[in-house]
Amino acid sequence: MKRDFAFRASTFLLAGTLGGVLLTQPACKKSGPDIKIGVIAELSGNIPAVGDSCKKAAELAVAEINDDGGVEVAGTRHLLRLVIEDSEGQAEPAAEAARRLIDHEKVLAIIGPNASLGAVPAAQVAEEKKTLLITPWGSAPRITLDDTGAPRKWVYRACFTDGFQGWALAKFATGYIKATKIAILFNSSSEAPKSQAELFKKEIEARGGQVVAFESYTAGEKDLSAQWKIIAEAAPDLIFLPSYYTEVPEQVRQARAAGVKATFLGSDIWGNPELLKNAPELEGAYFGAHYNPDAMEDKVGIFRAAFEHRYAKEVPDDGAALTYDTMKLLKQALETSLGNNRKSLREAFSKITSFSGVTGKIVFKAGSPDPRKSVVLKQFKGGKVSFVTIIDPD
Repeated sequence: MKRDFAFRASTFLLAGTLGGVLLTQPACKKSGPDIKIGVIAELSGNIPAVGDSCKKAAELAVAEINDDGGVEVAGTRHLLRLVIEDSEGQAEPAAEAARRLIDHEKVLAIIGPNASLGAVPAAQVAEEKKTLLITPWGSAPRITLDDTGAPRKWVYRACFTDGFQGWALAKFATGYIKATKIAILFNSSSEAPKSQAELFKKEIEARGGQVVAFESYTAGEKDLSAQWKIIAEAAPDLIFLPSYYTEVPEQVRQARAAGVKATFLGSDIWGNPELLKNAPELEGAYFGAHYNPDAMEDKVGIFRAAFEHRYAKEVPDDGAALTYDTMKLLKQALETSLGNNRKSLREAFSKITSFSGVTGKIVFKAGSPDPRKSVVLKQFKGGKVSFVTIIDPD
């Protein structure tokens, strides 16, 4: 399903932090045609909150860009227009969305999908059709790698990879929590959970930790009592559960019913406010994240204030912050591109070495489509999410 949005009217922007003054900036007249940017978001399916956050942040970023006069590409000023497609949180619809955006909508670039399950096939389409695709939230290694394991030329990400997250979470688990016996439960039929489980296991063992149980389930499998029984008998002191936020509450309830006493550690795919509302059993659990929305200074404060103003005080989650950064990264590439075409835009994006955004500093090493970024650790404590620490790349 396609949604076409052109943002031309003035929009409210906030200057400073939450206490800033509301200003309006009139949009400048364009001197060239609108530039169409595709967005593939999980608007339906099993993680619709992720798609909703992506859509909202993309609309906010484009409204801000257009209210500031749009973008100047090779001497011509353009407004941006979003064409939004629903991936349904699945692989084939995501690939079809990419094809429609490239072949029929003639978009210059694509933002998304977010979930790795859809981002991998969409990335394959973008690479074949030589169109820049940037996933805000997709962390699986295969998104930016071709079948030979070499980096794709047309596909990038704005988030850290599963490999780095595995390293950071293992460092946190063995260093901060002091865990020595770790159990892992994951969805073996889902891209990100599978890679996160495998890479975390590798990093734990490299640090001398013992993985006492490595259990899996498949998509649609609801009763995990057998897996939790095995884990309970292994008596771990920490359980790594890289499940999507929609699955976690029931899984944790089943774990406690099976006698599991250990602390839980989740990955970045826990990062949605809906999780806290549905899982009081998660008190004390930790999880990895992409930014701290309570760091109310500089870019975070301005972004959060603008998002909450536009969307009825809704606090922007990781997916929103990452999408916003992705749109601003794309703006930077557009403004340094030598032409309003896909090849020139890709070349301009490939030359970006660093970017300071809402989710922190994004650093691209030459030839790599994967940025070096920090992992934020959070904890469910006292009925809310609390910041714990940040783990930076070595």
